[in-house]
Amino acid sequence: MTDLASRIRARGVRRPGRAGSAGRAGRGGVLVAAAVLTVAVVACLLAPVVWPLDESAVDLSRTRLAPSPAHPAGTDDLGRDVLHRSLYGLRVSLLVGAVAALVAAVIGGLVGAVAGSLGGWVDRVLMRVVDTIAALPHLLLGIFIVAMLRPSLGAVILSIGLTHWLSTARIVRSELLSLRNRPFIDAAVAGGASRARVLTRHLLPHVLPRLALATTLMVPHAVWHETALSFLGLGLPPHLASLGNMINDGQRSLLTGAWWASLVPGLLLVVVTLALAVLTGRWRDRLDPRVRAELQL
Repeated sequence: MTDLASRIRARGVRRPGRAGSAGRAGRGGVLVAAAVLTVAVVACLLAPVVWPLDESAVDLSRTRLAPSPAHPAGTDDLGRDVLHRSLYGLRVSLLVGAVAALVAAVIGGLVGAVAGSLGGWVDRVLMRVVDTIAALPHLLLGIFIVAMLRPSLGAVILSIGLTHWLSTARIVRSELLSLRNRPFIDAAVAGGASRARVLTRHLLPHVLPRLALATTLMVPHAVWHETALSFLGLGLPPHLASLGNMINDGQRSLLTGAWWASLVPGLLLVVVTLALAVLTGRWRDRLDPRVRAELQL
């Protein structure tokens, strides 16, 4: 018994040290991700002021120039500065991702709220619709939606929103189902509160943090979805600078050795979306008590 108690105490002494070092490493990664994302967003916002150039202007006398002090990331096959267009493209991609995530959150939130609050056959029908749409590949479904519409900024946002609301609907529904049997809900119903009042005053305030987290987690996926559509030539118009369009245009320059035309926007896409994923993952860990408890083991 004494040996068992000593082993338990020894394990208890070692575990906080590991948790503390893991926590410090996690905080360091969050700080780096926050710094990267801040620099990227500020650069996108200040690019038109500090660097007032036309991102679609063509200069055939400067085609495929290698990186130099005049053009830190080189130029593409039409003589356009790659770094300048990458900043404009990142701004467009982040805008599309954020707006599309909001559209998906609204659609998913409404479907999940109706299914979770009404229950019964309404819940079963809506969840079967969700399962049916989830069985289809998101990218193929997005291509179909864009093909039915004229390729434009609104069409891309709509296609992403209509293919990414499923997880949000499930999250909202599950949260509402778990809250419906809580004592404070029974007390509100016993006090004469209507179903609409219970939903708006007692249920939705508890769901909003999860909904906000799901929306934020959706932004990197929406950015990659827009990039994939633009890379396939089915996204934003070719003259509009976006990371997907630039990577698609830059692949033609790879055969001539102009690797920077695709590398710079691709690297910017990976770094920014990875920073977003780190920050949203940290927020998810802090919000979910089960994940937080596992991190402290």
